[in-house]
Amino acid sequence: MKSKLYRIFIDESCHLENDHFPVMAIGYIKVNDSDYETVKTDLKQLKLKYKTPVELKWSKVSKSRLPFYKELINYFFHNPLYFRCILVKYKEKLDHDQFNHGEHDNFYYKMIYYLLRPNNGNDHQYRVFLDIKDTWGRAKLQKIDQIFQALHKQKSPFVQFQHIRSHESEFIQLTDLFLGAITYKARHLDKVIGANPAKVQIIQYLEEMSGYTLDEGTVPWEEKFNIFDHQPRKQ
Repeated sequence: MKSKLYRIFIDESCHLENDHFPVMAIGYIKVNDSDYETVKTDLKQLKLKYKTPVELKWSKVSKSRLPFYKELINYFFHNPLYFRCILVKYKEKLDHDQFNHGEHDNFYYKMIYYLLRPNNGNDHQYRVFLDIKDTWGRAKLQKIDQIFQALHKQKSPFVQFQHIRSHESEFIQLTDLFLGAITYKARHLDKVIGANPAKVQIIQYLEEMSGYTLDEGTVPWEEKFNIFDHQPRKQ
């Protein structure tokens, strides 16, 4: 039987070691390769419908575009798209010396592994695209590929790891929107005086559509909208 091919688009939020944010998240949007072109066209048409030619980013969320964001969320939940992320709370408790050989990058590779691990146990194949974050990107991609090839005895289902720029991909932009909502909620910014009302409404709408509270994680077997609530250990 021929294996299915999926495309996975990974983005990160508050992921730098010394960025003074107490939480971080890394996540992806997954789409079957056979659905990719149709979904990409649909997402572009949605942007045109609402006259939103610019890159879709959580940092640019505004009240005037709230109907667009809600229709975008509706599209996600009613079409063959899948979201998964790892939410790391209490980032200051990460003990890299004990658990990550003294390197924040080693923790990053672990998070990539745990993020993608649920896709390991089947006959499918995956092309993985990551948003470019820094000049060390090529070395990181090679390391990630080496890790998965070793785990699968040189027969990894992850057949490609490639960097792309977020403005080139509606899928990474959608991932950015979801991760932004999750980390905003996890930092309790939706409760502060002066909270962005559009962002608060997006969080509430995502929770309504998914049936989950964004900063509490989901059940492990959730496939459509999965959040793994990671609690770092410190000894």
